Amino acid sequence: MSELQTHLLDKAPFGRVVPAMVTPMNHDGSVDFEAAGKLARRLVADGADGLLVNGTTGESPATHMEEKVDLVRAVKDAVDVPVISGAGSNDTAHTVRMAEMTQEAGADALLVVMPYYSRPSQDGVVAHFRSVCRSADRPIVLYDVPGRTGLHVTVDTYRRLAELPHVEAVKDATGDLAAVPIKRKETGLIWYSGDDGLYLPFLALGAVGIISVMAHVASGPMQDLATRFDQGDLKGAQRLSTALAPLVQALNGQGQQAVMAKAALKVAGVLDSTTMRLPNLGPGKDQLIQAEKGMKAAGLMRS
Repeated sequence: MSELQTHLLDKAPFGRVVPAMVTPMNHDGSVDFEAAGKLARRLVADGADGLLVNGTTGESPATHMEEKVDLVRAVKDAVDVPVISGAGSNDTAHTVRMAEMTQEAGADALLVVMPYYSRPSQDGVVAHFRSVCRSADRPIVLYDVPGRTGLHVTVDTYRRLAELPHVEAVKDATGDLAAVPIKRKETGLIWYSGDDGLYLPFLALGAVGIISVMAHVASGPMQDLATRFDQGDLKGAQRLSTALAPLVQALNGQGQQAVMAKAALKVAGVLDSTTMRLPNLGPGKDQLIQAEKGMKAAGLMRS
């Protein structure tokens, strides 16, 4: 087998399988930092080689600045893998402050979402990130998720963003597979899938890994999938992708990824409290059953 066939994947600087980690909470709704450290250690032991905290799955819209900073510290103290921290908002000044404080707390990289809701112009998007980059001293991962932001980012804007200092990678949750090769060619940025269901297709298009919801309970087989792909065993990677498909649907199918990630962790016996902050409600009986069915169908639990 040729060298090309045996090493298909580029280096993944922030990890290859990176759970978008939930934020454990006590029953009163306060952040349980001890449980966060424990969860981080469990995720790494199960196969994660990077972690994202303060993302959407971590309920970042409902946690406060001090909590975000303390969460970075708690997770950094618990594990020895790259820790990315979400540091994005639709308010540029607030985003800059989050970037400054989370990198000071020890984040290895910053995930900065495209500014949402206000739907700025393409020039406004570039100006937003330029302001963040002036204050950042850690690598920045652009997060493009138009289903949540309501914003389409053009290839030309990607090109301009890639020229900014510290911008190194993209978490792509656009679902637009056809655009990936063009964007990668035009920017030279490192690519991560932001969609569990498109993990293997993204690897085939040059992504180095995934920032994932289902990695909370499936990081082992997800690493195996990447290894098989890297070794040129496409059929083996396809088998794993097919096996994981019921779990993808169970955790992502209704757009309640944060809720379903906590449901899966509860079913797996990893998380005691599934408390969430409003407007999200913690998983109920139906969601716990849904998570359990998905895990069993994926071969992660005995039927």
